[in-house]
Amino acid sequence: MTRSNTRSVLLAASAGLTAIALPSAAMAEGVPAGTPIDNTAEATYTIGGATETVPSNKVTVKVDEILDVAVQSLDAGEVVLTAAGAVLTFQVNNTGNGPEAYNIDVDPALTGDDFDPAIVKFAYDSNGNGVYDEGVDIVIPAGGSTPEIAADGSLRMFVITEFDGAAPGNGDTADVRLTATAVTGSGTPGTVFAGQGVDGVDAVVGLTTAIDDDIGTLIAQVSAVTLTKSATVLDPFGGSQTIPGSIVTYRLIARVSGSGSVDGLVVNDPIPVNTTYIPSTTRVGGVRLTDAADGDAVTADGTQVNVDLGTVAGGTSTIITFKVKIDE
Repeated sequence: MTRSNTRSVLLAASAGLTAIALPSAAMAEGVPAGTPIDNTAEATYTIGGATETVPSNKVTVKVDEILDVAVQSLDAGEVVLTAAGAVLTFQVNNTGNGPEAYNIDVDPALTGDDFDPAIVKFAYDSNGNGVYDEGVDIVIPAGGSTPEIAADGSLRMFVITEFDGAAPGNGDTADVRLTATAVTGSGTPGTVFAGQGVDGVDAVVGLTTAIDDDIGTLIAQVSAVTLTKSATVLDPFGGSQTIPGSIVTYRLIARVSGSGSVDGLVVNDPIPVNTTYIPSTTRVGGVRLTDAADGDAVTADGTQVNVDLGTVAGGTSTIITFKVKIDE
């Protein structure tokens, strides 16, 4: 307040008048860091029958920067990890009110899961298409940080994983934690980093402590199934022509690779149009099984052949054959 303004207010006070301050500008939650907030008061008084108004000096303060962050896994459930590797997807959300970069740490060695995967690298979605692009998305080195994320902005992160040494059991799970920490600083809420915010304002740690993390889960698939089908034809004349009346023998080989096993393996083969299934011709592993749903692996009718192999160990092949006749 200037000297003349001070004198005027004192005169008003001596005349028994009240100084009136103008309402302060409300600071909405999430006001951007560095935003100036101006405030001026005024006093109104009457002297000698005349009404006078005296303004105060203007006071300007700048909004400090709040350091906050939220991390979330974007995967809907467990991500299948095979010998080809797997990608976990996370999102780092800047929930503060100023631009901030975040140090990234990825930890695959968590307790309570079945195995620890290897972390090949982690990268951010530099082209913004939502999926990991090898050689395009920018890799963050171990101990590195993201680029600045705008207030209320987000950045998608990819963690590329693979088996570490010997493959685990089929269906084993592994948890991976991604942690983001504000580069400016972190700590107890209310911790102040003087002059380190936007435009030299203070940076203040928010309720999240400026650190957050989330966990993504992998599930190991160390066995794989391939199904190969072939056909041989016997025509009514003893040859191999595909003509009405010919008998077609279908042969399927279900192979399970890998060191683990697969559960609930079912092979289903629809009977082709313009053919008719020949009853009681289905064999599994060379053994003829009944067509009825009577407890063995095969159920066969005029529409399909269904073979329930159940749990099958890796390194196992099962041969299934059945016959149809080309309609005459």
